Amino acid sequence: MEEKKKQEKKVAPPKEKKAKPEKKDLGVISYDAPTLPGEKKDVLSALPDSYSPQYVEAAWYSWWEKQGYFKPEYGPNSRGVFMMCIPPPNVTGSLHLGHALTNAIQDSLTRWHRMRGETTLWNPGCDHAGIATQVVVEKKLMRERGMSRHDLGRDQFIQEVWKWKNEKGDRIYHQLKKLGSSLDWDRACFTMDPKLSYAVQEAFIRLQEDGVIYRSKRLVNWSCTLNSAISDIEVDKKELTGRTLLPVPGYKDKVEFGVLVSFSYKIEGSDEEVIVATTRIETMLGDSAVAVHPADPRYQHLKGKMVLHPFCDRKMPIVFDEFVDVNFGTGAVKITPAHDHNDYEVGNRHNLAFINVLDENGLLINVPAPFLGMKRFEARKAVLQALKDRGQFKETKDNPMVVPVCSRSKDIVEPLLKPQWYVDCADMGKQAADSVREGRLKIIPDHHHKTWFNWLDNIRDWCISRQLWWGHRIPAYFVTVNDPSDMDGHYWVSGRTEEEARDKAAKRFNVSTDKITLRQDEDVLDTWFSSGIFPFSIFGWPNETQDLSVFYPGSLLETGHDILFFWVARMVMMGLKLTGKLPFKEVYLHAVVRDAHGRKMSKSLGNVIDPLDVITGISLEGLYAQLQDSNLDPVEVEKAKQGQKSDYPTGIPECGTDALRFALCAYTSQGRDINMDVNRILGYRHFCNKLWNAVKFAMRTLGDNFVPSEKAQVRDSVSDRWILSRLCSAVGQCNAGFQAYDFPAITTAIYNFWLYELCDVYLESVKPVFSRAEDSGSQSQAVVCRQTLFTCLETGLRLLAPIMPFVGEELYQRLPRRRSQDDHSSIHVTPYPETEEGLIDLEKEVAKLTVKKGELEKQMDKLREKMDKSDYKEKVPVKVQELDAEKVRRCGGENVLRF
Repeated sequence: MEEKKKQEKKVAPPKEKKAKPEKKDLGVISYDAPTLPGEKKDVLSALPDSYSPQYVEAAWYSWWEKQGYFKPEYGPNSRGVFMMCIPPPNVTGSLHLGHALTNAIQDSLTRWHRMRGETTLWNPGCDHAGIATQVVVEKKLMRERGMSRHDLGRDQFIQEVWKWKNEKGDRIYHQLKKLGSSLDWDRACFTMDPKLSYAVQEAFIRLQEDGVIYRSKRLVNWSCTLNSAISDIEVDKKELTGRTLLPVPGYKDKVEFGVLVSFSYKIEGSDEEVIVATTRIETMLGDSAVAVHPADPRYQHLKGKMVLHPFCDRKMPIVFDEFVDVNFGTGAVKITPAHDHNDYEVGNRHNLAFINVLDENGLLINVPAPFLGMKRFEARKAVLQALKDRGQFKETKDNPMVVPVCSRSKDIVEPLLKPQWYVDCADMGKQAADSVREGRLKIIPDHHHKTWFNWLDNIRDWCISRQLWWGHRIPAYFVTVNDPSDMDGHYWVSGRTEEEARDKAAKRFNVSTDKITLRQDEDVLDTWFSSGIFPFSIFGWPNETQDLSVFYPGSLLETGHDILFFWVARMVMMGLKLTGKLPFKEVYLHAVVRDAHGRKMSKSLGNVIDPLDVITGISLEGLYAQLQDSNLDPVEVEKAKQGQKSDYPTGIPECGTDALRFALCAYTSQGRDINMDVNRILGYRHFCNKLWNAVKFAMRTLGDNFVPSEKAQVRDSVSDRWILSRLCSAVGQCNAGFQAYDFPAITTAIYNFWLYELCDVYLESVKPVFSRAEDSGSQSQAVVCRQTLFTCLETGLRLLAPIMPFVGEELYQRLPRRRSQDDHSSIHVTPYPETEEGLIDLEKEVAKLTVKKGELEKQMDKLREKMDKSDYKEKVPVKVQELDAEKVRRCGGENVLRF
């Protein structure tokens, strides 16, 4: 129990006792041996004097890939199947440290399962990122050719996007390979590939035919800059404490937000007025009612009354609704059903008019002449002035509020009434929630259950149409029937082809196909729709392929907790609905990576770091150059430069892939965000150097003619037994850590074993043994010590290989092999250590040592009794007294043996 407590104290990432950075400059050593891509690296030449990431990480990845180690078909794997698909990163650009964390965790898990002898597949893929990609290419077109997508037309613009994707889209895969990610690249998928596009089309048609997908006119989040509806995840909520001027795309001057404007409506047939307040005064042009609380005594006499709109002949009812807050303002609220989510619900409850006063570009429509055609925020000033002119303006005051901003375009999001395609999520949401409630799906850590249930139990239908050109075009057709008996003429059918849709329409309306006219929907599907079916579309669904039968459902989904309901929930809902199966058995949600100050990663803050810059190092000037090539505004570029100068005054030092991965895993505490300081990563580069030096020393000690025995040879040496017990303990902690997704426990066990136990204690304790090896009595002792040392090195490297794949491989390749491992050409296809290997039977050894401890304590008691006698100093020779005192000192009283 005491031992367990000691180990638990070490779970936190090492702090004070971390390997001290060497004072000398970090050396850069390159690998220069002529090695073609895919050839095995030269491991016969001597190791360099010190660890250098450039040397260590050269050549291995292409060899691993060519050998087929990343494929599930490699090797006789008989311990079950482990399958995980990558959360497909957006094709738009480069990975950041958050992606690096995702991949460090996922690759470590993949390599661990592979080394355990399971049939292992980690499937790569990339998302077409509809809005983000379209924005990037549009900006490129305007910057380089002064053209908009409308100048090109839809077909030509899509060709430009494909051209950009083919030129730039592989950057992410390059980064993943530099991170050491052991993905099966032969199975890589892009969400716009024909195989996946076919699955998307099939999913839409099946759901539409089942009535799960339907069309409806509702309020959506609208970006006037993108001319598209956007999802909740693409809306940033900017909190304001009061009056604030914000930049808005398309406006020269900043626009005022964070104020509450009060004005009055006149009561019809009376001198009375009702004062209302709004943060969006321009929307009063679309007002269709004033609402008060049913119990508010101030307005009881106004039941059945109407108010008059000041700028048109519109009469608007005063409605009584319990949603009104009697303590806010005057207790009377203007209602604009077509431009506010709360007002939309009020409008439905009271059958109010839905008056749309904004078009898709943010220009005013359906309004009196003075305001017609105005831009929405220019109309804000004009309406305010017009109210002042009529004497109906009351006051303006500061008002804390949240402004919805489009994360892609930085435009202010407008609620807009538009006909869109929706997914009815009620039944699917219940099934997804129940799968966790009933224990069929496990979410780790379980404190995310509350978020899961809150969202799914109150789920709203999902708007899946986007007014974009890049993406999966919706396979639905607008139908016109050329027949006098057709009174409506406006219907929608879905179809895999236009011919199939025409046949459907003809059957539905009981006319011949020649009387049917079709027009395909111009919209594309929300990117999350194709991502939602990713776990099975990658295997060829709806076709019954071999991969689908072997690898679906998957074992695990690992991702950041910030997309729990945007992606994870949708995968679960779509998987259950379309395949009848959960897409995976477990979901592990890791923390979000923030900068050293706890701030969210943001390009405008200059704290979004490319993991390759941490791996290879970069100067401050190099960081500046990257900002110049970005899409940031000049003002944001300068702000970002200041942030970079503050955080990285001399740039970022070369840390290497292994150190980056180890650092990210070490600080991944469940449920807490990670504040990542690059200096911490550098500390683990120095740890790599400690490993390097330990193995170099050990190899000299083993000698050229050393032959490892099949199992560790244990003698009566306390130091040998102790280090093997520590190794056995580390093996147990690492396996338990992987099973529980406790990555700090894994890194702490590895770090403690190599640094504190092997290097600081064992290697120091056995140096005298090797120095006395010439003595005949010490030769046998040295032989056993060498076997113990080899066991520690070989097992210790296998322990760390999943997290530190490059240095693990480089050092493992230099070690001699046990005969039973001759066919293990790479450390990544060796078995992961298990306590059952017989390194040492910990319980038996502890029992033996406990008996020995008891015997020594008895001897100590006798010795103390002898030394406590009154005539001890007179009768016992001085030399014997000195020897007795040394025995007491060495045994340390009660600490006869330490475990």
